[in-house]
Amino acid sequence: MMEHEAEIRAFIAERFLFGADLKLTSDESFLESGVIDSTGVLELISFLEDRFKIKVDDNELVPENLDCIKGLCRFLGKKLSG
Repeated sequence: MMEHEAEIRAFIAERFLFGADLKLTSDESFLESGVIDSTGVLELISFLEDRFKIKVDDNELVPENLDCIKGLCRFLGKKLSG
């Protein structure tokens, strides 16, 4: 389910870490580590919707889906297979 991890990591590094790869662990919280703030979450959602042609519904805007790389990959896998 982590097949999109490299692409997600690249987007986060480019957009929020200014090209630096800080070696985020797969389950490290974006918000708690300060990598992404609430405005950044909106940018992340926009990236997911545009790149993967999905729609993130309001009820899916929860930390389990969007606050770490592992959660994003799991969420994306569900959206793309369902």
